[in-house]
Amino acid sequence: ADLLILVGAAALLAGGALWLVRVPSLPVKQVVFIEPLAHTRRGEIEQVLPSALRGNFFSLDLESVRLALEQLPWARKVRVRRAANLVLFLVDASWSMAVAERMAATKGAILSLLTDAYQRRDRVGLIVFQKDRATLVLPPTNSIMLAQRALGDIPVGGKTPLSAGLQMSYDVLRREMLLHPDVMPLLIVLTDGAGNVAISHLQPPQEEAHQIADQIAAEKVHCVVINMEHAAFDQGLAAALAEHLKSPCYSIADLKAENLYLTVRKEMSQINAPNPMDGLRK
Repeated sequence: ADLLILVGAAALLAGGALWLVRVPSLPVKQVVFIEPLAHTRRGEIEQVLPSALRGNFFSLDLESVRLALEQLPWARKVRVRRAANLVLFLVDASWSMAVAERMAATKGAILSLLTDAYQRRDRVGLIVFQKDRATLVLPPTNSIMLAQRALGDIPVGGKTPLSAGLQMSYDVLRREMLLHPDVMPLLIVLTDGAGNVAISHLQPPQEEAHQIADQIAAEKVHCVVINMEHAAFDQGLAAALAEHLKSPCYSIADLKAENLYLTVRKEMSQINAPNPMDGLRK
């Protein structure tokens, strides 16, 4: 049977995913078998792969991995490639005392991620929502130059159309996942969770936002909510949104680019294998 392997960016063998011991720099994170292993046994794969999986994300010899797997019985044709991450930021740009701080941290984190991933196929995008609309400020890209240009002037102020932001995120992620089936998406939502503008006006804004969040969660997208509400005034709305997204909810006391960047990098290391792996997990 044909085997398609996606080599992402870390480390254990659970179900059909092989995780390896981390190496000091940019470790190979995950080996994912997209096609079901009809005749090949997991133990056989464990025997042949370790010798071929040497080096980090960049230095790994994909041809050696392919040849090692094609030695297995029933492995007729093997294709190997590196998987990519997609980090999509969704940021509340409506008026608040902290909007300038929020945008500065987001811009810095995006540029840091792009600098960090300049040799990989990782891409970063940005959606902001304010007034009565969401805006795709930065379509998914791996270009630092395009990012710097797009992030130069971002609209802020007005009401909080959380539903519009979530809907645009859903649309962008769905499109990217269809165009790039091997992509590992991560949605980072910076908000206090308090939407006050609906898209359809058929539902209250908060209920509509939660419904769209449920749709995003159904796509198995790894999400993180960064709660932007001050602790003294927190009503739990960001946590409620995170519950619908089936995601963690963090509060970053000192919201700076470096802290946001480190939070994103931590979550990138925990992204699950792509959906086709579901049938292989035990």
